[in-house]
Amino acid sequence: MTFNPRRLLACSARAPICERHSPRHGVAAATPRGKAAMQHVGAGLLLSALCTSGWAQNTPAPIETREVPSAPAAPTQATPAHLATPPTGRPAAPPTVPAAPATAQAAPGPAQAVPPAPDAIGPLSTPELIAPDGRSATPQLAGDAPKLGSELDLTREDLWARIRNGFAMPDLQSPLADDKTQWYARQPEYMQRMTERASRYLYFIVEEIERRNMPMELALLPFIESAFNPQALSTAKASGMWQFIPSTGKQYNLKQTMWKDERRSVIDSTRAALDYFERLYGMFGDWHLALASYNWGEGSVSRAIARNQRAGKPTDYQSLNMPAETRWYVPKLQAIKNIVKDPERYGLKLPVIRNEPYFVTITKDRDIDVVTAAKLAEISVDQFRALNPSFNRPVIVGALRPEILLPADKVDVFLKNLENYDRPLSSWMAYRVGATERPAAIAARFGISETDLRSANNIPARTVIRPGSTLLVPRPKHVSEDIPETIAESGDLLVAPDGPALRRGVHVVRKGESMASIARRYRVSTTQLAQWNGGRSSVAAGQRLTIYRAAAPAKAGAQAKGKTASRPTPRATSRKATAQKTKSGTRAAAKPAGAKSSSSKR
Repeated sequence: MTFNPRRLLACSARAPICERHSPRHGVAAATPRGKAAMQHVGAGLLLSALCTSGWAQNTPAPIETREVPSAPAAPTQATPAHLATPPTGRPAAPPTVPAAPATAQAAPGPAQAVPPAPDAIGPLSTPELIAPDGRSATPQLAGDAPKLGSELDLTREDLWARIRNGFAMPDLQSPLADDKTQWYARQPEYMQRMTERASRYLYFIVEEIERRNMPMELALLPFIESAFNPQALSTAKASGMWQFIPSTGKQYNLKQTMWKDERRSVIDSTRAALDYFERLYGMFGDWHLALASYNWGEGSVSRAIARNQRAGKPTDYQSLNMPAETRWYVPKLQAIKNIVKDPERYGLKLPVIRNEPYFVTITKDRDIDVVTAAKLAEISVDQFRALNPSFNRPVIVGALRPEILLPADKVDVFLKNLENYDRPLSSWMAYRVGATERPAAIAARFGISETDLRSANNIPARTVIRPGSTLLVPRPKHVSEDIPETIAESGDLLVAPDGPALRRGVHVVRKGESMASIARRYRVSTTQLAQWNGGRSSVAAGQRLTIYRAAAPAKAGAQAKGKTASRPTPRATSRKATAQKTKSGTRAAAKPAGAKSSSSKR
């Protein structure tokens, strides 16, 4: 058996090309299905071949790499995450392969060896060759392997069958679910667009769910959350396929910097979402309540359960009083499940999704432009961004050692073109702003249009750049250094409203107010108000919003004392003027005729 070192160097340990060759189904035999498969194909032959080639251990055999003088070294294989022990109490999907007969004898020799513990083997560490068409090209063992049954043969080719075999949640019997099923069935074009987007990501999600022994219905949840659009952004600032809001994303270690937002990362957000679901199921012990908590929040669901308990009512999902969005949430997922389970019943045909990885990962330690990376892989920028939506800037910063996802059949192309590339990989460098500057002035200094500078750095309209901000600017030809790690870790964009001198104020939100009504009150746009307040899109009574207003002209007396006079409200001004007039008239009437008033001295 021979292996291509370049392919092994590039393939991510997270993405085996065929499920039957992953440790879970082959070497490690971590599941009954995997054990049965080993017995059928002959564990002795398989382990002997892998040991001979140096791939039976947890990590691949060392591969010598060489530096490319005119380009960065080829990316190295990413370190795989270890297999996790299935969470206690999770309903396991029924095995899809009949157990081997009790009389079956184990193969002699290597098959008798005790495999390493599951937590000592990376989940997807076995290398795999890919043919130009993207299908597995790994040489088969000598001899014809016996068939394992039509069920497993089907799941080898069709990812939908593998998903159906993993369904484990109880069906939700609800008129709402029936209504949503019919709604989706009447939208074939919409279903087609969603499933085509899903084809890039489903294999990885299915692998992660199976590795954790979780219900496969969770693989369908991005249909509901984002229509499998990893760049989706809600009005509440929830982002990515799994729709994490900023605070929850930080809670689950999804970094959100000027360079990258991991809420949009296909790999990171999927793992964070499954971590979250493991926690929610541990809290409630019910998948429907866990789903409701994912949408509404675990605190809200806990309070709804407590109210029903005090009232002596049932505490299942359908018995709780909840918002309409959460009330429809699980029925929507049940509707998608119904269609995936039996699309013909609803007059739909799901596009074929092959049961193999769509992408693999490589790691880069040098800066590279998004456009350049797409060019080296010979794919469009849109295709590249569909797999790498987390990058916020036109350059991928190597100091952060980012993982880059590429189509499985384009890795060899990327590495070959990278080796022959004799130009700089990045055309951008970082610039630290020392004083408040307008974008137009910075753009003129570095020979770039203001529009391009704003686009590259996501600079909002009608703003100035504050001191300490980090901007991307064109890299001069004489500069060869990449963006340093210190800036990569701490760089940030700080902006302030552009215009006359402004003073900062605070508005306390009253009941019934909205962002739009508050913006109208202060004669600013809703977008500007949101930018002043961290991108907030909604408010609640009692919250405090930052407001910038033109500074009022100071009175002479106040300026002499070094203070700025505040503008009184019209009502206060009227009352004060009336009081002064009354007092003045009283004093004038009390003085004898002919007496001089104090005003005559002015």
